[in-house]
Amino acid sequence: MEKKITVEYASVAQEVFGSCNGHLQIIEQQLNVQIEMIADGLVLRGDDEDCTRAAAVCERLLELGRQGQPVTVQLVSYLTDMARDGHLEQVSGYTPDCICVTAKGRPIRSKTLGQRRYVDAMRRHEITFAIGPAGTGKTYLAVALAVDAFRAREVSRIILTRPAVEAGEKLGFLPGDLQMKVDPYMRPIYDALHDLMGAETYMTNLEKGLIEVSPLAYMRGRTLDEAFIILDEAQNTTPEQMKMFLTRIGFNSRAVVTGDITQVDLPNDKRSGLKEARRILQGVEGLSFIELTQRDVVRNPLVQRIVQAYEKAGIKGGS
Repeated sequence: MEKKITVEYASVAQEVFGSCNGHLQIIEQQLNVQIEMIADGLVLRGDDEDCTRAAAVCERLLELGRQGQPVTVQLVSYLTDMARDGHLEQVSGYTPDCICVTAKGRPIRSKTLGQRRYVDAMRRHEITFAIGPAGTGKTYLAVALAVDAFRAREVSRIILTRPAVEAGEKLGFLPGDLQMKVDPYMRPIYDALHDLMGAETYMTNLEKGLIEVSPLAYMRGRTLDEAFIILDEAQNTTPEQMKMFLTRIGFNSRAVVTGDITQVDLPNDKRSGLKEARRILQGVEGLSFIELTQRDVVRNPLVQRIVQAYEKAGIKGGS
């Protein structure tokens, strides 16, 4: 089969096709087609089904380029992956949405359909659980939604917490006070806040108590009103800790619980609070459970292949 796609705007083509047509090469390799550039567009050659899938990807990428959306290697790989699995309606309907803008003016967008479902769930539900492997944006997107809600004054403060459980390494011997000892656990959250708010704004709000980053143990006995609360690395909570956290939620608050149930660092005799919550709370009104997969990994494409390889080998790890 031979299929032609007309490209109306030459200025868009260079960005969409990538440096040295690198994006087209990904489509050729992943969808088993040959793509030839001609004066006014593209010619696709291959089996009927392969050409139809490749055409859907190319047409969507060109449309996104015309809309001014950035076309990256990750986006091209994601759309070709969906097309290869036969999800052409999802390919043709894919549009990233802007969630938040960083301190440097960079828009933060959901990059996969799984991420979009996650963002929509956080906007619609009081409590959202996000379960998935490393690199799927669980923590970063939750912090982005929290910052967006804080800027819009939908909440008056942001509270971020995680259990202080070592991933095979003991940090208790390190010098310093309690805050210095827990800082290594909170580093991914600090990095996200610095990126989204800017270091100066982050520090100002931290000093005012409008942003709080603390170990999960500090949540006991509190009621949290008008807050956006994120519990990260929730697979390392016990069922008792998870119940304690969920019952802290007050009025006009939202909570997001993130974790990867394949990388529990608890002792073997301890059950994961995240696993138990998924079993016990399914179907409870006001709650949402979002499952992210390898397809939603948005780091370097090599990370996705590494995750797949380690899963096949049955080895835990990553964050």
